[in-house]
Order: sequence, then structure tokens, then C-alpha cells
Amino acid sequence: MKKILSLVLVSALGGALTLGTYKVFVEPKSEFVVTAPNPNPVFLPTSNVNNLAYETPDFTVAAENAVNAVVHVKNISISSGQLSLQDLFSGRTTPRAQMGTGSGVIINADGYIITNNHVINNSDELSVTLNNNKTYKAEIVGSDPKTDIALLKIQADEELPFVTFADSDQAKIGEWVLAVGNPFNLTSTVTAGIISAKSRDLSGTSSQSFIQTDAAVNPGNSGGALVNVRGELIGINTAISSQTGSYIGYSFAVPSNIARRVIEDIMEYGNVQNGILGVNILNSNSKEALELGVNEIEGLYIESVIEASGAEKAGVKKGDIIKEIDGIKVSKFADLTGHINAKRVNDVVNLKVSRDGNIKTIAVTLTKNDTFILPLVGMVKNAKREDLKKLKAPNGVKITELNGKYADYWKNNGVKEGAIITSINNIKINTVDDVKAAIENKSYYEPLQIELINSNGEKERYNFR
Repeated sequence: MKKILSLVLVSALGGALTLGTYKVFVEPKSEFVVTAPNPNPVFLPTSNVNNLAYETPDFTVAAENAVNAVVHVKNISISSGQLSLQDLFSGRTTPRAQMGTGSGVIINADGYIITNNHVINNSDELSVTLNNNKTYKAEIVGSDPKTDIALLKIQADEELPFVTFADSDQAKIGEWVLAVGNPFNLTSTVTAGIISAKSRDLSGTSSQSFIQTDAAVNPGNSGGALVNVRGELIGINTAISSQTGSYIGYSFAVPSNIARRVIEDIMEYGNVQNGILGVNILNSNSKEALELGVNEIEGLYIESVIEASGAEKAGVKKGDIIKEIDGIKVSKFADLTGHINAKRVNDVVNLKVSRDGNIKTIAVTLTKNDTFILPLVGMVKNAKREDLKKLKAPNGVKITELNGKYADYWKNNGVKEGAIITSINNIKINTVDDVKAAIENKSYYEPLQIELINSNGEKERYNFR
């Protein structure tokens, strides 16, 4: 036993001695390397938002309120239609009824309904069907082709459900909206989307300022409601952008602030009182804008100020750059016109302008629009007494700007800014309203006859065919 223990002890000591000798004399020595922190570490952006399930907004209450306040509008018009063989043999035409449909929105319990002008245009009979299938005859209170807004009235035997107006200026891009109407005669249809853009102009003249949305809108939706998730009216669905005539991605609504101002004017005055700021804005990328180098500015460059306008009286000057109106940033002309179109004559707006690098705030009182773009001529406005007296004109409107392809023609014939137009198609002209009426009453094939007193006080007459 002692021998065995002795052998084990000797073996252990021998192994330890061998391992120690290897470590000291045979195994290569290793070096410890200390790594310093990177003075310019790379950080990748990360989100610290909890990965919680996204809750979609609840549209049910807004949809229910809007559906009950949106109506089906039917427009019946009588036309001669195409001649049949029987009509040719009998020598008479048979009147035919044609029906168009659209939508409308009840805006108070007494039965006032807002819709599009093009829905009720040329109607001989109008009817309105509510969501409860009750049908009423409707009367046109008034309309405004410029904004495509019309106001109807029905006599109901009960208080009607209605929607309230929201402030469309406060609507945000990306905000959820519902479009409610009667597309393809499918009554009480609700679609959802977001606001895709604001102050959208489809005319190319900067006269429009639509809310653009991707909520599906089709023929029949015109005049229907665009509401927010609270069921408040932020727009009247009016148009779609399409190559097929049906919805392919975007639709457009008249902002509620503009629609509300139009119907308030109709109810109070019987017509629309358009207030104007009184400035002309230089178009971006025009020859003049390129020469002045103003294409890169943030804001709207004032090319000229209209004589006797609110802007002139408030001290706005040519060359001022409009940055904001009533605290709302403006980057394109439609931003400005959209806000002005929601205002009335004598309303005051606050402009923030840049003048020679300094920021100024100017309060401007909107004035009534007394200007008109006369085809083939240019801009005309109501003449003052001294304007008439200067050229010994008994009546008329003053040419303030010659534009278009006929500008050189007028100038070559001695007609300049300041000339007085006294009659159009033998209709005596006193104001721009007379000019509008003369143009509206002129048939398509009727020539345009203009009588004026030129800058030299000479009476002249021009005929355009």
C-alpha cells in the first residue's frame, strides 16, 4: 500500500515539473493588447417607440351623422334632344326629360342644403331624397359658378339632421377624412382616405383652392360631404382627376370656409360679395421672374398694386414679398386666393411681408371686386369721375391693363391703358357688372362689338368675329 502511494506521489510531482518546464521554456509568450475607445463611433438611428399595435380611428359615429345629413339630388331638365324620323316628317320636336343626379349636404334643421352649381345647373325640376327615403321638391336659393357652390331649400315637416362646419384652414395634410355621397346612384356611400394636399388649383389660373384627398369619389358624389373623424364638414366634394371619368386616385373638394362664405352671402345679399386684396402676383418661372431672380424666394412677389384697392390704401408696395396671411404661410398663389375667397368685403386680413429684407405686418381691408377680365382686351375696372372727365366720356369703364395676344393690336391702334369702354354690343356700360352681363348674354356666334374713347379722346368702334 505504501509503495502504491509513493508511486502516485512521484507521478504527480513529475507531471507538475514537466508542465512547469513547458510553460517557462517551450510555450510562446502571449501579449495583452488594450483597445482604446473609438473617438468617433458610428451611431445608427433607432426608435425608442414601443412596438404597440396601431389603433385605426373609429369612423362609425362620423359616418352615421354624415350619412343622415347627406341627400340625393335629382335634376330634371327638358330638352329637345335628337330629332327622330317622326319629328322630321311632322316638322316639330318632342321635348324630352333628362335626369342628372348628385349629392347635397343639409347644413341646418330648417332644410337648407349646400351642393355644387353643376349639379343643379339648367334644371327645370329639382328633388331631394333624404337617407330615410323621404323625397321633397327643392328650390334654388342662389348659386355661384365661380366656386361651383349652390344653395337649395326644402320644406320638410320635421327638423332635419345636419352637419356643422369645421375650419378648413385647420385641416392637416395626412388627416383622415370621409367622403359621403351617392356615386352611380348608390345612395349613402361612405369612403375613407386622407388629405393629400391643400390649396390645389386645377385651372392653371390660380383661381381655385381645393382640398385634395384620396378618398374614392365618383360621378354622383358631386355636392356631397367631406368630413373629418368628428363628422364636421371640411369640404364639398366637387371634382375628380381622371382620364376615364371615374375615380383613379384623387378627388377634390371646395374647402368648407369658402363654401360657408358663399352661402352666407347668398342668404344675406342674394349674390356673392367677392372681396379682393388688390395685388397682382408675379408668376413663377415667367420671363419677368427670371429677370428679377425671384424664383427662389419663399413667398409671393407683388408685381403691382391695384389702384384704390385695400392693399394700396394700407401701404402695400410693388416688390413686397408676402410671407404669411393671418398667420398662415403662403408659398403659392392658390394659398393666398384660398384664404381670400373665404373672406368677405370689409374683412381685415394681416399680411406679413418682406420689404428690403425687413419684415412688416400690414392690416389690409378687403374691398369689393370692381375689376373684370374682358376677353380680347384685358383688365377693366370701374372708372372714377376724373377718369371720365379727363377723356370727356359720359359713361364707361377704364382699361387698366392690356394683355393677351391682342395687346399689341390695341397699342398699334392707339388704344392704351386709361381708355374708356362706353358700350359693348350696343349695351351702355357704366360698371364692370354691365360688362359681365354683356359678355354672359352674348351668344357664341355673335360678334363682339366694343365702342371706346381712346387716350386721345377719340371715339372708336371695333368688331371681333
